Amino acid sequence: MLIVNSFASSVTARNTVVVHRRLSEGARSLTGGSVRRHNVEVVETNRRGHATRFANDAARRGVDVVIGYGGDGTLNEVATGIAGTNSALGVLPGGSTNVFARTLGMPNDPVAAVEHLVRGIDAEKIRPIGLGQVNGRYFCFHTGVGYDAAVVQRVERHGSLKRWLGHPLFIYAGLSTWARGYDRRQAHFHVSGDGGDDLAGGYFTIVLNTNPYTYLGNRPLDLSPDANLDQGLVAITFTTMKARDILTSLAGALRGGGVKPAAHLDIRTDVERLRIEHDTPFPYQLDGDALGESTRLDIAHVPDAIRLVFPSLG
Repeated sequence: MLIVNSFASSVTARNTVVVHRRLSEGARSLTGGSVRRHNVEVVETNRRGHATRFANDAARRGVDVVIGYGGDGTLNEVATGIAGTNSALGVLPGGSTNVFARTLGMPNDPVAAVEHLVRGIDAEKIRPIGLGQVNGRYFCFHTGVGYDAAVVQRVERHGSLKRWLGHPLFIYAGLSTWARGYDRRQAHFHVSGDGGDDLAGGYFTIVLNTNPYTYLGNRPLDLSPDANLDQGLVAITFTTMKARDILTSLAGALRGGGVKPAAHLDIRTDVERLRIEHDTPFPYQLDGDALGESTRLDIAHVPDAIRLVFPSLG
């Protein structure tokens, strides 16, 4: 099943036809013929949560591979719908950033990426991976709490512009949220759980299942090389909103090798359980999708949560 978000920034009617045809044909042999052919059902989403329902129905019917073709939010919904089943997750980039697809080494163009996906399917390059989970909802690559989530909320208020503006809209949202959309004077939550002592004052936290956290154009924002699909989560909490400290850490992340330990950072690796809570609700997002506010988040690493089709990059 190919689940298409036709509103995603890189999805067009033309490339959807091309992607569908290539998935149906299967991988090609050295002589140019198809190795095998596939029956591919195509469905289109038209509202939030739609991809999860499509994916869950496909898993119940025993569909072998369910492919999310859209942005990272679409992929999150598909993964949520098939987690814990025998259906495997396929990934195609269709949004503006496509963090998870690019983390797997796929090109950021769906027509180029489908070639790698088809070869991965036909070579049966499928294995279980762990996912993160927040209050029962899965995430593929990260969840953001606090300032990070407030920025995503502001972007989604201008959702009709996201398809056309992409990264400039995120930069605008980041600056405007910093200036007048987020309280930088007092901490927003407490952090407790694996990997360190209880932390009383967090301003924003990023919990990683994979690395990088995101991409700025073609440059990865590398927060922690310890975040990968073969071990627990990595949680990085900023205990300040001082611009100099934050920019210093993020500049280091752009150079590669992850953020360096600092007095304003609480870094926890190989995390299985984490709790973030406060009396006052704080915002959070999963895989770039704002999910509102909460007074408590119970975060867990779930090993072997889903079967993933790895692209064949050779």
